[in-house]
Amino acid sequence: MIIAMKKIGISLLIAAVGGAVAIGGYKLFENKQMESMTFEEQQKVYFANNPGNEIMSSTGNPDFTEAAAAVSPGVVHINVTMTARGSRGGGASPFDMFEEFFGMPQRRQAQPRQARASGSGVLISPDGYIVTNNHVVEDADKIEVKLTDQRTFEAKVIGRDADFDLALLKVNASKLPFVKFGDSDNVRIGEWVLAVGYPLSLQSTVTAGIVSAKGRQIGILGEQGQGSPYGYGQPQEPIVRTAVESFIQTDAVINKGNSGGALVNTRGELIGINAAIASPTGVYAGYGFAIPVNLVKKIVNDFKEFGTVQRGYVGVNFREVDEAIREEFKIDDIHGLYVFDVVKDGAAAAAGIKKGDVITKVEDRVIYSSSDLQERVARLNPGDKLKLTYKRDGKERDVTVTLKAQDTKKSSADEEVNASATEIFNKLGASFTPASDAQKKKFGVNSGVVITQIHRGGMFEYFGVEKGLIVTHVNGKPVNNVDDVESALGSTKRNIVRITGVSESGTVEFNFPIQY
Repeated sequence: MIIAMKKIGISLLIAAVGGAVAIGGYKLFENKQMESMTFEEQQKVYFANNPGNEIMSSTGNPDFTEAAAAVSPGVVHINVTMTARGSRGGGASPFDMFEEFFGMPQRRQAQPRQARASGSGVLISPDGYIVTNNHVVEDADKIEVKLTDQRTFEAKVIGRDADFDLALLKVNASKLPFVKFGDSDNVRIGEWVLAVGYPLSLQSTVTAGIVSAKGRQIGILGEQGQGSPYGYGQPQEPIVRTAVESFIQTDAVINKGNSGGALVNTRGELIGINAAIASPTGVYAGYGFAIPVNLVKKIVNDFKEFGTVQRGYVGVNFREVDEAIREEFKIDDIHGLYVFDVVKDGAAAAAGIKKGDVITKVEDRVIYSSSDLQERVARLNPGDKLKLTYKRDGKERDVTVTLKAQDTKKSSADEEVNASATEIFNKLGASFTPASDAQKKKFGVNSGVVITQIHRGGMFEYFGVEKGLIVTHVNGKPVNNVDDVESALGSTKRNIVRITGVSESGTVEFNFPIQY
């Protein structure tokens, strides 16, 4: 009897150990499988294994309580410590929208100092991946993430890209709450949405509104103006557009600090990452803009796998068809993109698209604005295929374009600017004279030219730069005379001129977008 009991006990022990080993092996296999999945695939597995109550879209009187409760724990407060780099004191700038929205410091002293700023972020996986805006973290020395349950983590940047204004962060934690992905292609104008974030240094805040527009371009990202002609009839080298704007516009209240937060539908699904507001004052004035989540999914997966965005390019220089284009080129099309030129050996050229064609559809969808094409292409990788419809001689033709990676020698943004340093100098609209030794000593600088005159209509006037400012560096290079200024302008990149100067108020920095 005793022997029999021992045998049964041993058998049970062996069975238990075997079961534990099997479960452990399965879990190890499952974890490795999860690591190789995209964020969207991971979420589908998670919600399949952990089914919850479906949050239904509101009908009748709106009720956002379930969606707010589901989403808020997955939206985090991001606090950034950085070395302050100055301000653009004076007049308004297209970049003020970012500064005011994010709450960036506006001025600094001559000596570097530590500054703090804050924004929002969205957890997209239980193991600590967070998506936010690039402009929230691009100058960060230290990033601190705080959850609604008051837990705090230090975050590292996995990848970021200014052309999309997106960044992916990672904290070392597990079993974190996260926000479920939605489908921004299914978003409809007029539907209710919630904005969740940390505005005005407040704790987690939820506001409601509707989607008021889709595919909005507001001209705040990357190389604005690139890809547009200098003049309709003037020959030029085609410049590949890189910045992508196709914002979801909403009237849900968002303010400073909401940047990087969640825009969700009434089912609690993430449909966008809040990025900017349109405001003359820097605070809410009726319109906010979010990056659509279907674009976000592609970018963050690239960050996780490659550390950078893998982009495919059509290789065309185009402009939206409007009345001026119709009159200039005698075309009848109401919508579409007029092709001014194609990149030699690029994807469009290989597919037979030529200068003068009008691209009318992408994947059988009518193109009403450039964002319709740009966002679709931005979701794809080099080597992916894309169906385009274009019109030539009054006849529409379908073609399959195989996207190519951007060839640096063909993306001649830098070369184009190098060849026109004098033109950029003139666009600045200022006169300079070398700073005296006494002036340099007074401000503790080793280089500098003094602005002696501001010309009407120039960039300096537009940005409110005043006479008397001592410009010490242009594009990071020290300047001591007019020739130095012009030479330094030759190293302008991405059509942004960086000016550093000193005055009685301290050190200031300007970033001028140069458009043609």
